[in-house]
Amino acid sequence: MKFALISLLIFSGALIAGNQPPADTNVNSRYRIESIEMPREIEGRISKSLRHDVQKLIGENFNAAALRELALRIRNELNVRSVSQKVVRGSTPDHVKVVLSVEDKTAEFDLSVPKFLYHSKQGWSGDLEAATRVGKNTFTVGLVSDGDDLTERYAGIHARYENKNLVAGRLGLRFQFETYHQQWNRSTLEALAVPGAADDVSGIYRARRNFEPVATINIAKPLTLSVGMSFDQFETQVPAARTETANAMITTLRYHRHAEDSDPNQHQLDAGYSLRAATRALSSDFVYAKHRWNLRYIFSRNRHRVMDEVTAGVISGRAPLFERYVLGTSGLLRGWNKWELDPLGGSRMVHNTVEYRYRIFEIFYDTGAIWSAGQDATPRHSLGVGLRKGVFALALAFPVRDGRIEPMFMVGMNY
Repeated sequence: MKFALISLLIFSGALIAGNQPPADTNVNSRYRIESIEMPREIEGRISKSLRHDVQKLIGENFNAAALRELALRIRNELNVRSVSQKVVRGSTPDHVKVVLSVEDKTAEFDLSVPKFLYHSKQGWSGDLEAATRVGKNTFTVGLVSDGDDLTERYAGIHARYENKNLVAGRLGLRFQFETYHQQWNRSTLEALAVPGAADDVSGIYRARRNFEPVATINIAKPLTLSVGMSFDQFETQVPAARTETANAMITTLRYHRHAEDSDPNQHQLDAGYSLRAATRALSSDFVYAKHRWNLRYIFSRNRHRVMDEVTAGVISGRAPLFERYVLGTSGLLRGWNKWELDPLGGSRMVHNTVEYRYRIFEIFYDTGAIWSAGQDATPRHSLGVGLRKGVFALALAFPVRDGRIEPMFMVGMNY
């Protein structure tokens, strides 16, 4: 037994992600893995699915191939120089502990596509980002042209500095700058031209800039609080060309919980509340409060996945167009045309989506309503089918209504 344990320690001490193990490792398989330990900052950076796979190895027999694959996945996901493993004696006989350590890069560069989408009514939308990380600091620059999220199409650049691991991972800081030019749909321009129809919204603008410093506090493992400010400036076109501001305090509270029961069932709960409050105290030309609530539950078993998500929002006061709620996008009330629903957006919104996914196939049902103060809410519904593999997705959504049915087609990545 001593000889086998010494062989195990020599083998695992030299095991580094990407290296090949000795040819004969069967003698180590009789030891059970008591625990897999890693630094807190590493555990916080890996994905939920990878953390789940780490937990699955605990209690199993020592498997050199599985541990080597695990180390390689961590190295690739974190984009670090190497992931090494050390195996030590467990607290009970025939058990061992696996200790992971990471050798990070002093600097790294990454090119990503947070969003790339074609929508049959809205055309192309895309966001390309280049990021470099030096130690705990991440610097990001991006190019964007998006006709999906807002009533407008906005195009321009954004830059961001972020450090998520200040004060032992309890505090994070982010500074973001954005500058965009806008294009407007004819439906929006016609709605603004109707006398009295747009008393509670601003006019259109040709350019918009925003600077947003935010601090994020990890209150407890499932709960985070973000607080900051948003300084928006935009150049109006009508009724006269001038610069206006919408400077706001921003607060976001998020809750996340992931659990697994005795069966291979996984439960994930995400909840959030955000507030943007523009005030004269920040020299804002607009005074309003924008509230948004979100609740999502996901149940997974083997290759089956069911999701139910509810979103609601309310705006009090007079807000600029980019703050107003929109339905009929690639993610909210799919199948409907957002300019047909409300070309100016709304100050009230409620939406629910239910999705079922098996392997790459998914079906979904959306229902929602968008309206403004003094108007009646009109619920609308849509059904759809799609394929989803990793970041790539394709969907066909049908609005549920009388008369002509015109489906919406969507294809892209990360939407």
